[in-house]
Amino acid sequence: MTVKKIIVLSAAIGALACSAATVKVDPGREIGPVKPVNGVGQPPMIGFVEYPMFHYLKEAGIPFSRLHDVGGMFGRNVFVDIPNLFRDFDADENDPKNYDFAFTDRLISALVENDVEPFFRLGVTIENYAAKIRRYRIDPPKDFAKWARICEHVIRHYTEGWADGFRYKITYWEIWNEPENWETAEKNEMWHGTFEEYCRLYDVASRYLKAKFPHLKIGGFASCGVTWINRPVKNPRAKFQFDCFHQFLKYVKEHGCPIDYFSYHSYSGVEDLMGQTRYVRKSLDEAGFKGLETCLNEWLPAPNHEKLGTAQQAAEVAATLVGFQNGPVDSAAIYDARCGIGNYSPLFNPLTYKPHKAYWAFMAFNELRKAGTAVAADSDAAKVWASAAKGEKGIVAMVVNFGNKAQPLSLDLGGRKASSCRVTDETRTWEECELPSLLPPYSFVVVSGE
Repeated sequence: MTVKKIIVLSAAIGALACSAATVKVDPGREIGPVKPVNGVGQPPMIGFVEYPMFHYLKEAGIPFSRLHDVGGMFGRNVFVDIPNLFRDFDADENDPKNYDFAFTDRLISALVENDVEPFFRLGVTIENYAAKIRRYRIDPPKDFAKWARICEHVIRHYTEGWADGFRYKITYWEIWNEPENWETAEKNEMWHGTFEEYCRLYDVASRYLKAKFPHLKIGGFASCGVTWINRPVKNPRAKFQFDCFHQFLKYVKEHGCPIDYFSYHSYSGVEDLMGQTRYVRKSLDEAGFKGLETCLNEWLPAPNHEKLGTAQQAAEVAATLVGFQNGPVDSAAIYDARCGIGNYSPLFNPLTYKPHKAYWAFMAFNELRKAGTAVAADSDAAKVWASAAKGEKGIVAMVVNFGNKAQPLSLDLGGRKASSCRVTDETRTWEECELPSLLPPYSFVVVSGE
């Protein structure tokens, strides 16, 4: 007997005591469009100027890539960060000669060529050794108004052709990243200042940029999030971040600052993360921002080295995508799509340059995106989540078991017959199969019905 058969048989035996997870798709209950929650953080860059892996983003239908921490420390001194694009802050910000767009131009052009819209973070890359060794670029700009004018010219270069630039569609422009990364300025690796100073920067920059570009979306603040709601006693850093979230909302409301979207982050486990998304939505509504667009543009469920490339991580990523589609998030980007070594590189193997299993969760979700119109998909099992969509070719359902036990499955496609199915689990990756009556532990399937 093969190892694969032994694993499947063991899973089946272990599932005998479980009642079936019943998933019912109702094509008549339309929810709206399938949301762009399948964005990514920095893309898989192998070198400085050639991007042979970007085709994977196109094939998975990735709608956007957030450009933060691009290329590693200090943006490799050439990418995206404002100090890389405008190297001498004392220079004339109106003179194109004082800007260095060369490498960022190639990066953004490669993304656009692969149908991926850039999501542009205006600010700097995290400096992980700022407190222990030295900080370089994370001090608040010495002139907030000038910093905003520099950002204006960056935007004009990429969207209006300024300085031999481009007319690309880049909708989202984000003011800084995680300014409340630590509770004191000396510890903070992103913003060596007070949170009150950041709020003033946001005030100045958002007013200026929104006045210049009313058709673009200006927002932030790339918050570290509200993880404190899941651990409310022992974590002063999380409490500080939680308080800054509410402080920012109060400041923006009282000062009438422009904000087109609110962005935030979380690295909590799947179920805790979903609770945080609901809390953020509730808090925005109660603070007077009812309906304000949200973007969870850094997320990865409880990352660690042991999960990289595993079926467990793939299932947790898949469940998160489904949870976002079914929940209050409007868009999202995983952190991230780099092809690197480390906890935060879930999609690509840095040794083979091939996809990890989690990449196929994005391929699966793209089947929903291609169908187009989300419809109701209800599951009665705690660890089995589902989303569905319909289009010209019929129904598509994505069903995820992110638990560590096999789960019998009863799937109703609204009376449609399953015509195709793909599965990813411990032993299979995006493999065609018959509609399973048993979902293995840490697995997901995409089922089409006509």
